[in-house]
Amino acid sequence: MKLTILGGGGFRVPLVYGALLGDRAEGRVTRVVLHDLDAGRLTAVARVLAEQAAGDPDAPEVSFTTDLDEALRGADFVFSAIRVGGLEGRADDERVALAEGVLGQETVGAGGIAYGLRTVPVAVDIARRVARLAPDAWVINFTNPAGLVTEAMSRHLGDRVIGICDSPVGLGRRIARVLGADPREAFIDYVGLNHLGWVRGLRVAGRDELPRLLADPGLLGSFEEGKLFGPDWLRSLGAIPNEYLHYYYFNREAVRAYSEAEKTRGAFLRDQQARFYEEMKRADSSALSAWDRTRAEREATYMAENRDAAGAGERDADDLSGGYEKVALALMRAIARDERTTLILNVRNRGALTVLDAEAVIEVPCLVDANGAHPVAVDPLPGHATGLVCAVKAVEREVLSAAESGSRATAVKAFALHPLVDSVNVARRLVDGYTSVHPGLTYLK
Repeated sequence: MKLTILGGGGFRVPLVYGALLGDRAEGRVTRVVLHDLDAGRLTAVARVLAEQAAGDPDAPEVSFTTDLDEALRGADFVFSAIRVGGLEGRADDERVALAEGVLGQETVGAGGIAYGLRTVPVAVDIARRVARLAPDAWVINFTNPAGLVTEAMSRHLGDRVIGICDSPVGLGRRIARVLGADPREAFIDYVGLNHLGWVRGLRVAGRDELPRLLADPGLLGSFEEGKLFGPDWLRSLGAIPNEYLHYYYFNREAVRAYSEAEKTRGAFLRDQQARFYEEMKRADSSALSAWDRTRAEREATYMAENRDAAGAGERDADDLSGGYEKVALALMRAIARDERTTLILNVRNRGALTVLDAEAVIEVPCLVDANGAHPVAVDPLPGHATGLVCAVKAVEREVLSAAESGSRATAVKAFALHPLVDSVNVARRLVDGYTSVHPGLTYLK
């Protein structure tokens, strides 16, 4: 099987390749094609992959190209992990938003809207090319904002595009671990949008173990989300929110922490990865060692501002191992080999969540087989969650409309309607600020 990775010069590509190296079953991926616009980054990542595969005669063959059409032809799976505007663009997203006193995080609030506005046109072009050049391929989307981008691509690829995220997987794993359960044997009742979801139950052998966790303040405060949100708030909700909901529930504290940070997250990653790619130009450096060292620092500092604001301390060692690559591999195996499994994925609603229409991409448990991912019907959300989900989905639809029409007024509407943007005038200034720093937004008129 051929796997094409778009954004193949990206820093996290070795995680995907590492997962492929561990797969020895029949029907596995035997050929990996990396595509990126930056040939230097492709060369750097290819060095890391070569060291990962050293001594393994059965390792998937790796090639790379800057020609998108060449990369797509004949693909069985396309993994999309592009970053339009690069990390410099992410840093600009944060800076422009913080200057207005609002959040600039890459998937939440103003930053997520800006990132979506410049990413959707590129993602739609990719979807159209896949439909033309590799119509039988399955697209696995990890490009942020993952739910929004998956919905944009689904308008051209239907159910053959599936969005993935490691956040719900990590949350379910932490809950299971603190309850003494095996995550592989637990069903996680999770529902929402990407980076906007809640665990409402964790069933082991048919029994919901979440009430036991919510009734024990000691257990509840012993893992990442308990430290971030506080046991009292989790008990009030009666559910465990995705960590990204910290930006909503503690927005003022999050904005303050980001404003006071020496560097925003985007600026930190921009500088950190620039050092890594520069080191890769030296022939005498160990590519894999440099990558491992950089990745460890990256994972340890994930959501550091939020943890500082909440007094949550350092991340647990068990949470530093990533996870999205395992979701991607499990998804590919389930489809390619009909190895039926249940995964939390971003897919079209199809009536699973009754408050949203059938075409809306949501994040829910799905049954996966050779025919793709099928969302499991879920209970209605409580009122407070319904309000947020509907408001943010409405914003996503305005972003999609603005990207399709090029309407500046619609872009302003998208910003103004977001729960974390508190003024129409701020929304107008955000559009002005983002169009001035991002050449990719000049289509807005």
